[in-house]
Amino acid sequence: MYFPISSPSVVQEDYGVWAPIDHQRVISLLTIGLGVMYHREKTITLEPLPETMLDEGKASLVPDVSLRDNQTDQTPIIIEVCHTNGLKADLRKVIQLIDDDLYGIREGFVYNYKTTEWLRYRFGDGGLTSASSYSIILGLDLASLL
Repeated sequence: MYFPISSPSVVQEDYGVWAPIDHQRVISLLTIGLGVMYHREKTITLEPLPETMLDEGKASLVPDVSLRDNQTDQTPIIIEVCHTNGLKADLRKVIQLIDDDLYGIREGFVYNYKTTEWLRYRFGDGGLTSASSYSIILGLDLASLL
C-alpha cells in the first residue's frame, strides 16, 4: 500500500514506483484467480481490483488488491502484499483502514511473499490478527490462488 503524493504534479524520469517482480506477481495471481471467479464463473460477488483508490473523490490509500461491492460502493476486503521488512507497516495500515471504518472494509489480509505467511484482521478484532488466509466473507482460502 502506498500513499498518494501531491507534488510534484508532473512525473519525471527520475521518479519511480516500488514494485518488485515477486510483489507484482502475487498481485497478478490474486487478481486473475479472483477475477475469473467474479467475471466468468460468477462464484463471488466482489470485484477484484489491483491497486485502486479507496475513495474516488479524493486522494486516498491504495491497497494492493481491493474486493469491491459495486452495489454498495464499499470495499469489504483488502489485501496487502509485502516482504518481511514491510510487514509491520502494512499490517498497521490494514488495521487502521479497517478500524477507521471509512470504506466498509471488514476483512484485511497481509501476505508476506518471502515467508509465504498470511495474516488476517477483521473489523472488531481489537488490533489482534490471526495467522489465516481464509476469507469468511468469500468462503475462500486466498492461499489457494497462489
